[in-house]
Formats: sequence, structure tokens, C-alpha cells
Amino acid sequence: MTELSALRSAMIVIALCGLAVRPVVGAEPSDPAPPKVQSLTPMKAPGTAKYDRVTFTAAPKALPQGAVTQDWPTFLGRAGKAVSTETKLLKKFPTGGMKPVWELSKGIGYASPSIQGDYLVFPHRVKNEVIVECLHPQTGEKYWEYRYPTEYEDRYGYGSGPRASPVIDGDRVYLLGVEGQFFCLELATGRTIWERNINKEFKVPQDFFGTVGTPLLEGDLLIINVGAPDGPCVAAFNKITGKAVWQAGDKWGPSYASPIPGTIHGQRRVFVLAGGESNPAVGGLLSIDPKNGKVDFEFPFRSKKYESVNASPPLVVGDTVMVSATYRTGTTLLKLGTDFTPSTVWKMTDREHNEGENEMGLHWTTPVFKDGYVYAFDGRNEPDASLVCVDHAKGKVVWRKVPEWKETLKLNGESQVMDLSTLRGNILLVDGRALALGELGHLLWLDLNPNGYKELDRTWLFAARETWALPVVSRGLLYVTQNTPDLMTRKGPRLLCYDLRGTEE
Repeated sequence: MTELSALRSAMIVIALCGLAVRPVVGAEPSDPAPPKVQSLTPMKAPGTAKYDRVTFTAAPKALPQGAVTQDWPTFLGRAGKAVSTETKLLKKFPTGGMKPVWELSKGIGYASPSIQGDYLVFPHRVKNEVIVECLHPQTGEKYWEYRYPTEYEDRYGYGSGPRASPVIDGDRVYLLGVEGQFFCLELATGRTIWERNINKEFKVPQDFFGTVGTPLLEGDLLIINVGAPDGPCVAAFNKITGKAVWQAGDKWGPSYASPIPGTIHGQRRVFVLAGGESNPAVGGLLSIDPKNGKVDFEFPFRSKKYESVNASPPLVVGDTVMVSATYRTGTTLLKLGTDFTPSTVWKMTDREHNEGENEMGLHWTTPVFKDGYVYAFDGRNEPDASLVCVDHAKGKVVWRKVPEWKETLKLNGESQVMDLSTLRGNILLVDGRALALGELGHLLWLDLNPNGYKELDRTWLFAARETWALPVVSRGLLYVTQNTPDLMTRKGPRLLCYDLRGTEE
């Protein structure tokens, strides 16, 4: 109980942006330090080799005939919706639990891996270095590694490693470090193409939890919630040269929510929920035209409490955008007109208000949309977390449940039966179901519908705190990050690959 009680006192935001634009459309923005692009001579890409940090257990099954598979090259997937198109996955978890295909002994950090083809890229911190691993997704064998120094120390005692996931695009991979280090590497070799430091160049001070949001790849642009004190709030960088293309906003700081793309009224837009450390606390939603950085509108949305954050990504559905936050903030749905003028459809209070049942405030988890309803793990802290279904059109809570069960834990040589839960989990919609990952390492198949939820199956991958990153599924394989030591086995932090492939019927 002593070790587990620590789970009840977290105040964290992982995820793993604003104001009106000031630059003239089409004008050349001021770039404090355009990076030098390296001319790389052609070289043969390295093959894979066994890696002493990786333990390989057994090869996965063959993919079932007709299975649909996809890459997962960035956080939340290409569409930014936590929805996967993979099919023919396991319907039931193996008796006795899931055994890893392979596992990487990792350092600290909260990033999830990104995958394209035969390349998996994953950053983590060991001592005072960040190690970017490039591994084969199916075997864990190593292609290359890239290291860079770091001095970041988390102010609240959480892990001081990377938060943002890699972004893979063609023959390149992009990484954003917790101190604003921004790299473009050649995917096949790990060689540096260009690098810069966003925080130093734009004079962004360290805030509550460091630089968190994953850059959004939009066409030829990498869009980041920079959050400089006097602007820019958001900046777009050319993916080939690393040079600033446009800048937007001059007041709101960097949040912990990644920028989200969307197409509304046939036009492409980027939605950034801004707002990190500031006094008074300010922040809100920006709608930005990615072609030129023009801001359609600014919508203030932020708790008034100093120690508060915006961390849950916006949810774009049709011509609407939903934003949500805890710290007595709540949830708001905006409808955008053809000129992108926003109007409020509905508002809900946060459960910290204790004003009734029609409440929702998302801390850092990502909401998902299915058949007219929003599903999410609501709640700021573990004890008040619950799984909620909200009617998207009406802003009404349809049901609220706390997934809970009894589990036997072996702590300090003694077995204890305890009531455990998903707490603040994450949901990935995949293969006609919901794959939910709980904070303590539980993995569940759920049927989510407006009549309630049904637990189809459940397994326990590991008994570890701070399991906050969304699970990744690619080519029928599941990737999960264990970020703290297992309370029962004492195994340290790991990146684990599991076989989620179904069998031929």
C-alpha cells in the first residue's frame, strides 16, 4: 500500500497553443538563427545488429490474410485523432498475460515511439544524455543511435527526459527535446541534416514541465507552439531547411497539448491550444491557416489558477472544435462559420466544481469521437478519474463509469488484494473497438457505445506508475512505454513490443 499510495498524489501534465497573428501575410518572418543545412554525401544505410539494451523473446505471428496495417509516424497518428485503421487484431488476450516480442531497457522520459516501414524511432534519457534509438519494429535490432546532452531538471520531480514523440516523414525524422532542441536527422543513417534550439533562439524560459507538444507536420511545414514571451506563440518551420516560414501570436505561452490538424469548410486549418506557465494564467485556442500563418480567431480558454495548464489536444469534428481542461476549467464546443468565426455551442464545468453530473474536464488524455459521441478519461487526479461518454451535439453526459476490479499485488514479498482501476487512461480506436491503456499498465479491449461500456477483455502488462503515453499499433504489433519501475517485479523502465496480431479463422 505504501508504494501504491504514491499514485494518488500526482499533479502532472504530459501529453505526451495563442493570439492573433501580427506578421503581414507573405512577409519574410524574423528568424533569430536559421540553421545550417548539411550536405550529406551518399552512403550505404547501416543494417540491423543485436543490441545489448534489447531483449528479444519470440517472433510475432504472421499477419492474418487481408489484415489492414499502417505506419504510425507521429503522435496520435497522421490525422491527429487517436484512431488506427489496423484490422484483424487479437480479440482476446493470451491466458497468463501478454509476453513481449522484445523489450528495450530505457531511461527516463514520456515519449512514445514513431514507426515508418522498417524503422522505429524512440528517444529517452540516460544520465545527462538523450539517446535517440532507431530500431527494427519487429525485432528490436538496432540501426543507429543519436545522442545529445541535456541538463533539464523537472521542477516537480517527474522524469526529466523527452516528452515529444518523433515525427517521421519520408527519409527524415524530426525530434523536439524537452529543452527545445530541434533536430532533423536522416532516417536511414541518423546523420544530422540540421539542428537548432527553439527555446534559446526565441528566449523561451523553462516552464512547469518543459517542452512537451509534438511538432505537427503539415505539408512542407513543421508547426510548433513555441510560446515565446513576446511572440511568436506558434511558428512554422520549413521541413527541408529548418528555417522559419511564418510566426503567429504574441502573448500566450507554450502548452502541453500538441497542435492538431483539421479540414473545415473544405479548408485546411491547424488548431493550437496554448497556455503554459504565466502569471496571471492565460491561454486559449488559435485557429491558424497553415498556408500563411493567418489567425482566424483567438478563443481564451484557461484556468485562472497559476499552477494550471492546457494539456489535452483539441478535438476537431466536422465544423466544430472541442477544448477541455481541468483545474476548474471544463469543456467547450465551438462551431466555426464559413468565415471561421467561432460561436459557442455548449459549455460544461470541470468536476472540481462539484456542481452536478454534467461535468467534464480533461487533464492530459486525448478524447476520441465515435458515432456522435465523445469518449474520454475525465479527471485531474487519479482518485477522481472516470470514463465518460458525452453527447457531442448536446454537451450532455450520457454516462460516467469508473472501470474498477480486484487485483492481487505482490509487494515486499506479501500478496495484497486491492481495488484497481484504469485511473487517467488513454483510448485508441482500432479494429472496431477501443484499446484502453490504464495508468498502472492495464490493457483493456472495450466496446464503447451510448448505452454504456463493456469490458471485452483485460490484461496487466506491468505494475508501474506514470503510464501516460497513448499505445501505438503498427503492422499488428503493440508498443507501450513503461516509465517507472514495476512495483512487483522491480523491472526498470522499458519500451515493450507485443504481438497483437489475430489468428486466421
